[in-house]
Amino acid sequence: MAGLPDHLDIHLIRILYLLLSEKNVSRVALKLNQPQPSISASLRKLRELTGDPLLVRGARGMVPTQHGESLMKPAKRILDEAERLFTQKVAFAPQQQARSFHIAAPDYLDSQFLPSVVAAVRRESPKSRVVIHGLGPEINYLKLLSDGELDIVIANWDEPPAHLHMSKLFEDEIACMMRADCAYALRTDPDKMSLPDYLSLPHVAPSQMLPGYYGVIESWLDKQGLHRNVVVESAYFGMIPYMLTRTDLVMTTGRQFMRFYEKNLPLKVFKVPVKFPPMRFYQLWHQRVHQAPEHKWLRELVGSTARALLSR
Repeated sequence: MAGLPDHLDIHLIRILYLLLSEKNVSRVALKLNQPQPSISASLRKLRELTGDPLLVRGARGMVPTQHGESLMKPAKRILDEAERLFTQKVAFAPQQQARSFHIAAPDYLDSQFLPSVVAAVRRESPKSRVVIHGLGPEINYLKLLSDGELDIVIANWDEPPAHLHMSKLFEDEIACMMRADCAYALRTDPDKMSLPDYLSLPHVAPSQMLPGYYGVIESWLDKQGLHRNVVVESAYFGMIPYMLTRTDLVMTTGRQFMRFYEKNLPLKVFKVPVKFPPMRFYQLWHQRVHQAPEHKWLRELVGSTARALLSR
């Protein structure tokens, strides 16, 4: 780039292109709403920079030189690229365009939520691809978001990372459930579980899902100076309801997650005798995709899916 001048003005390149295409200083001055002497001065500067007259007199007015003619395409290309850099982003057309969307989420969401998100993407943007990623303590989701390997992370945090963009999806009341025909369930009404019973019953809990964070249940109990009797930990959250059907274990989580299993498995849901805060689920994303039209579209789709599930 040693041959370039220290200051190359994009406006000068626009004047170059217009002079070569219009072949008339006066018409270029009118197009740019500038005085003719200013355009003539720009032509002199362009001649100095290129070492070529660029425009010369012909039989019917001015015509580009051979070198001038060769500069038209590169000048147009530079102007087009500059326009792409600084003009408004083109809206995403989901029915026509194809994108790959990477979403990370734990499997303790409402069992219908992610399937509904995938169904909505397939319906609204059939050419696009969706990749669902898991979350675990070994997953550095902050780095993956900043590197562009994840587009959205969906989970529940007491305090989501402050430097990420966030929108709340839904809140979920916390309850617990167990096998409907176990001895305790048979003798206890759904709203009659006592605190000593709750803490002493054998619990199954998910393994650590996010680095340094064990979830709202354990965090809240710890703040209250309470300790439940966790006898099983499972990294496979979606398998826990099936464990309940064959054991005396108790599971504590959001009611939306329980809804599907309560209908389809022999399980009984109880009101928890602890004033847990609701589980608050968010979608998080990085500044790097904050303004991208396709990512705005995806976040709105995820949000509308959550709202539709809440209204069921």
